[in-house]
Amino acid sequence: MKTRRCHKDDILSIPKLMEKFPTEEAAIALFESIRWPNGPECPHCENRDPAKFWPVAANKATKVRAGLRQCAVCKAKTRVTVGTIFEGSHIPLNKWLIAWYLLCGAKKSMSALQLQGALGLGSYKTAWFMAHRIRHAIRDASFTDKLSGIVEADEGFIGGKAKGKDRMANKMPVVAIVERGGRVRSIALERVTGNNLRKAIRENVVICSELHTDHNPSYLQLAPKYEHSAVKHKVGEYSRGNVHVNTAECVFSLLKRGVTGSFHHIGKTHLPLYLAEFDFKFNHRHDTDSERTIAGLRKTVGKRMFYKTPQRKAA
Repeated sequence: MKTRRCHKDDILSIPKLMEKFPTEEAAIALFESIRWPNGPECPHCENRDPAKFWPVAANKATKVRAGLRQCAVCKAKTRVTVGTIFEGSHIPLNKWLIAWYLLCGAKKSMSALQLQGALGLGSYKTAWFMAHRIRHAIRDASFTDKLSGIVEADEGFIGGKAKGKDRMANKMPVVAIVERGGRVRSIALERVTGNNLRKAIRENVVICSELHTDHNPSYLQLAPKYEHSAVKHKVGEYSRGNVHVNTAECVFSLLKRGVTGSFHHIGKTHLPLYLAEFDFKFNHRHDTDSERTIAGLRKTVGKRMFYKTPQRKAA
């Protein structure tokens, strides 16, 4: 069984981040090494010739930002942030780097208010949008492979505090599908129905895999395409040999502790982003905080998120 390495093995930590990346220029060099491991490349025309894609010196007087590069092929002036989650942001990249480290390292996540205070940001709205951009970057828009082997599935309800007689009124159902010893995918559902649950399983689990669930009747119809086994929680059965859903329940435990301790309430609109954050952390649970941060930064290319939908000008 793998164990998570100690923090002392991290190449990064908050003091080291502040020491190694005191300026935006230093952080830009790191982002360039992550995005362009084979050398700088123009994001517009893919020009890699160093003689035709050169850095432009920063100049506050002429409002030339650090990290600007000129491409002689397409004539564009660009930065490493173009085409990434950072594009259009006025927050220095060294602060972005600290934000990534804080969010990827916090087991129960971090509220926007905490992030605002830690980075000295001007407003809560800036910190909130910053955190959501990070969650959007690490979220997988689609999956090219399915979970296999022994797979656990369980449902839970995530959201705000219960009000009135209906304790689930402010909560949204989520199904967690976990590959035993591997990855997790948490999916927000409008309603917990047999069709919704079976659809989630079929779209994310390889046919003929061994499926472990609780005794929800909706799962029973998945046989014979899946080797299905169930435990009966109502009669006090939580495991039978290697049949259990303890891993899936662990996923929900971490998620609910994050809601209770950091967020207090999650709206239905933004729930998928929070699920993506906790899935990413679970899937990289054997990495150090710095390794998880670097893995997240590699997912920033091709991701954009706007606070408000851009309005196109009339022709």
